Amino acid sequence: MSMLVLEDDQEFQHILRILNTNIDGKQNIVYALTSIKGVGRRFSNLVCKRANVDITKRAGELSKEEIDKVLTVMQHPTQFKIPVWFLNRQKDFVTGGNKQIIANQVASSLREDLQRLKKIRSHRGLRHYWHL
Repeated sequence: MSMLVLEDDQEFQHILRILNTNIDGKQNIVYALTSIKGVGRRFSNLVCKRANVDITKRAGELSKEEIDKVLTVMQHPTQFKIPVWFLNRQKDFVTGGNKQIIANQVASSLREDLQRLKKIRSHRGLRHYWHL
């Protein structure tokens, strides 16, 4: 195992709280962001590159401005020229738009989709209704 050596002038956070998720500060930023629901390795890598954050940094080494920039890119990916095919919610049923759902939005959108499927009595909706 490698040891983590830090400079004295940096403030290191062992646990970061981002989007209602605890993130390990000792992990690489690209892999640390994957602990947020709706964010995978490729999306977190692209977010870090669009936010101009060094991908070799640990999550605990990030400054407040860098964290805010990463959050802004994650919440509004199309404004930072992330392609539509990269997003996890394309052609949303209600709005018709393309977006990236993260954190608490994943559970709520899944619940809404299952309610819609149950309401229209589709095969998949009926299977969920019968708890199969």
